[in-house]
Amino acid sequence: MNYKKIVDSVYEIELLNADENELSEISDELGLALSLDEMKKMQEFFRGLGRNPTDLEVHAIAQGWSEHCSYKSSKPILRKYIFGIPSEHALIVMQDDAGVVEFNEDYAYVFKIESHNHPSAVEPYGGAATGVGGIIRDVLNMGAKPIALVDPLFFGPPDYSKNLNKGIKHPMFLLNGVVAGIRDYGNRVGIPTVAGMTYFHEDYMNNILVNAGCLGIVKKDKIVRSVVDRAGIKLVLVGGRTGRDGIHGVNFASKILDENSEEERQAVQLGNPILKEPLIHLVLEANESGIIYGMKDLGGGGLGSVIGEMCHAGGVGAEVHLDKVLLKEQDMAPWEIWVSESQERMLIAVEDKNMPALQSLCKKWDLEMSVIGETKPEERLVIYWHNKVILDMPLEFITAGVEYERPYSIRALRKMQELPPEPRYRELMLRLLSSFNIASKEWIIRQYDHEVQGKTVIKPLQGVVGSETHGDAAIIKPLAESWRGIAVTTVANPHIAKLDPYMGAIYTVDEAVRNLVAVGAKPSSLSDGLNFGNPEHKEIMGEFVESCRGLGEAARALGLPYVSGNVSFYNEAFGKNIPPTAVLMAIGIIKDIRKAITADFKNEGNRIYLVGKTASDMGGSEYYRVVRAQSTIAPKVNLEKTKKLSESLLNAMNQGIVKSCHDISHGGLAVAVAEMAIGGAVGAELNLENMEHMRTDFKLFSESPTRWVCEVAPEHAEKFESVVKESTAIGKVGGTSLKVRDGERWLFNIHIDTLRESWKNALKRYIG
Repeated sequence: MNYKKIVDSVYEIELLNADENELSEISDELGLALSLDEMKKMQEFFRGLGRNPTDLEVHAIAQGWSEHCSYKSSKPILRKYIFGIPSEHALIVMQDDAGVVEFNEDYAYVFKIESHNHPSAVEPYGGAATGVGGIIRDVLNMGAKPIALVDPLFFGPPDYSKNLNKGIKHPMFLLNGVVAGIRDYGNRVGIPTVAGMTYFHEDYMNNILVNAGCLGIVKKDKIVRSVVDRAGIKLVLVGGRTGRDGIHGVNFASKILDENSEEERQAVQLGNPILKEPLIHLVLEANESGIIYGMKDLGGGGLGSVIGEMCHAGGVGAEVHLDKVLLKEQDMAPWEIWVSESQERMLIAVEDKNMPALQSLCKKWDLEMSVIGETKPEERLVIYWHNKVILDMPLEFITAGVEYERPYSIRALRKMQELPPEPRYRELMLRLLSSFNIASKEWIIRQYDHEVQGKTVIKPLQGVVGSETHGDAAIIKPLAESWRGIAVTTVANPHIAKLDPYMGAIYTVDEAVRNLVAVGAKPSSLSDGLNFGNPEHKEIMGEFVESCRGLGEAARALGLPYVSGNVSFYNEAFGKNIPPTAVLMAIGIIKDIRKAITADFKNEGNRIYLVGKTASDMGGSEYYRVVRAQSTIAPKVNLEKTKKLSESLLNAMNQGIVKSCHDISHGGLAVAVAEMAIGGAVGAELNLENMEHMRTDFKLFSESPTRWVCEVAPEHAEKFESVVKESTAIGKVGGTSLKVRDGERWLFNIHIDTLRESWKNALKRYIG
């Protein structure tokens, strides 16, 4: 690569006369992660200017054109299927860095989910911690107070015993590091982690997924935009200093992991929750006082993304003086300052008249600030280094990036389903409860403070003290003066999506609805974290297209908009892609938290109802995975039924006739009832004879969608049946065992203590 020094720490890159090999060499040596065609497009642009670029200009373009920043592979598909779905249940106030949706007359809730996969694979503690820090800033950046966190995580099997590929860490090392990072950041910054999931699948061995979501609350008249639409507004950096941590983070996210990825540690940011806490206070106070003209957090893409996107969205340009940026390390080059993704930084746009007020707040909270530039009328970005221009380009070229209509192929689905021999039900039941995707995640949940701020009404673990079970969703009471609550849950179904990405996506939306309805909340809106392999492979792009088609179709039918989200591609290593993994963070509204429902059984003698119909499509089920039977038939969702059954069940809950409720998902009916019994520390007796005519094992272990188990007092049984038409009485609560029969044939009788032992201890041998 040819270059020459033009000013202190700034170099001119010989691009104009570079041949194809040299263009690829420039991309590789500078860590740009750009394709040859993209390098040629850059070359053509500078040939039009009649000059070579500076190293800063090359890095700025590469950052703006990264998959992470530009969504160059996903935009056309998102526009077609995901964007613009109208809401039947909520007023969308705004869609920006995070989604803003009406909560009540005066307030809106703000939320988003996104990924931090590659950094967490290289450095699990730091990668996960900064994933949490970044998503908090996305919500804070809208002027909202962060009030809850969620953490959907995906790893290889904890008992993996084969040889690992070079550079790949064992799932248990990664799990421990990731959980510790989430724990330490969330607990120290004082925001409760209230929901999430931990999922194990061999296809995550080489590429784990770490998704993080945040929920906030804001007064409608205090919502902040990530836009500056006027010239003469000062651009102020507030919070942490800029360092070499997080260099090329977005470029790294657009690469495939390999045996050398460990060398990319400089791409992993260093989080500091102790600094974040006063930064949150400063931003909220500045917003309350009305001095913020516009604001954006510095995460993926650093200064380049923040200034470029804020100004481009408002139709203005910017003049930036990089020598004014406060640094951790004094010998940093301008390009490093521009692309650094150092954490705990916010860019606040402020009018001159409000500068003293911002300075006073920074002094109060012991935070540093620096005025690094101001907006200009012309839509150009001009960057200075000690009064020397080192970048001068139209914002459109850097920020709008490139866009691809990538070719894709839809995999033909061959439908088949084996019929395994009927199992030994007692043995199988205990095996299912101790399987990693069903077993208790209490070891993880208990590390998180899910009660800090005192707003968590329904917690992630529910039931009798000492016998708690998994809940379907958490409920937050955001306002002291109102009983209105926000329910939050996360879902994903990789086993089903791997069989059929389209049907798996619809099933995921259905499960999100089931979880919210199970606690008595009306589904309101969604945020999607879309994790996929290499989009340059036609079959992977096909999985993405089919997943988005399913997500869009389901959400449109149910009137649930996607108000925010994130796409993470290139989740591939050693030729192995992850399963298509669409993670949803779903929000529901409950008008009165005093009517909220939990999953644990309440009283002996109460009736047990199955709501919804059971089918025999066993593809992707835990039962078939455990017995090693094959099925390619994914559970089919009837969206009209999802809507009607949800409404009728919510109606029953609002009338106060449902004592407990649990959605039926992993492990089917048998596992759902067992979890309810474990949480209530009380047994139950089931008779399956009134269910659909099918094999007994399918009745027990099918994971058919749109189904719940409800507990109803005897005096309310008739009313429940009249309100929830598609309900079947299958048993009653009582005793100390879970007893199950199908007609006259007894299947098993297992003591609650035995069920609890299998469910609670499955992961202990691996996590200590």
